[in-house]
Amino acid sequence: MTGRWWAALSAALLLAAFLSLLVGSANIPVGDVIGCLAGQGDPKAVTVIREIRLPRMLLGLLVGGALGISGAALQGLLRNPLAEPGLVGTSASAGLGSVVAIYFGWAAAHPLALPLAAIGTGAVGTVLLLLAAGRQAGPMTLILAGVAISSLAVALTSLAMNLSPNPYALTEMVLWLMGSLKDRSMQDVVLAAPFVALGGVLLSLTGRGLDALSLGEEAAASLGVDLSRLRHMIVIGCALAVGGAVAAAGAVGFVGLVVPHLLRPLARQRPSLLLLPSAMGGALLITLADVTARVVPSSSEMMLGVLTSIVGAPFFLTLLLKMRRSHA
Repeated sequence: MTGRWWAALSAALLLAAFLSLLVGSANIPVGDVIGCLAGQGDPKAVTVIREIRLPRMLLGLLVGGALGISGAALQGLLRNPLAEPGLVGTSASAGLGSVVAIYFGWAAAHPLALPLAAIGTGAVGTVLLLLAAGRQAGPMTLILAGVAISSLAVALTSLAMNLSPNPYALTEMVLWLMGSLKDRSMQDVVLAAPFVALGGVLLSLTGRGLDALSLGEEAAASLGVDLSRLRHMIVIGCALAVGGAVAAAGAVGFVGLVVPHLLRPLARQRPSLLLLPSAMGGALLITLADVTARVVPSSSEMMLGVLTSIVGAPFFLTLLLKMRRSHA
């Protein structure tokens, strides 16, 4: 990316973050927002900004960044523009953990139970993926193992919802799986940030290997790239980043598919140059989607996962048809 595009993406991200602090049911003047962040001004406005909107904005940046960089890394690893974080089973496994926490009442007993359960089952899903795929797994083996784990996690999630002890618990499960940043606190930010940050660091270190892998596995191996280590770093990095994101916001799809594809031409088709822009683009997309969810007129706030699916599903279909025509 050129300096102009870096500046444009950074400016757009800063603007979206400020909009996230500005938009909401409580009308707070633009000039008061910065003062409220510093704890100055009307106490009610300070509470709204610091306790409600700031955590929501920070989580939007974290969740979007995690999904964006994970999608870019997976597309580089599998050399497939249709790859995204849900492909390796992490999202479905983390979603299962959140549903289990609601089913057994752990979420009501302690505020950390749900996110910890989501991160824990996301980690279990990753371990199962690595065991099922083996040390020398190729891209197709990883995809098949991920699909199998995702299918199992979705089946167990459906079972828990089917056996839900009461309709209120079922409603909570459904809403969680639809994804949202509503009613999140700084506690959620503090919990998710270390996992997202560690996963992001691991993924950012794979740039050189992904560049070599774009030439083919044999060429990458001849350049000294340890393909097994590269695959493990990406799978574990995605598990940490996506697990932390799902633990904080629920299931939010298609971000890891859409953002890397849109930004790839700006990265000169080099996977290493796509990782950080994808993290920024994902953060921008989630933040804008969350702002949109707050301003769309409805009896209740629109869920974040619904909005990203409305955008992502047609995009996925269009990309699929484009690839089909190119191979015809």
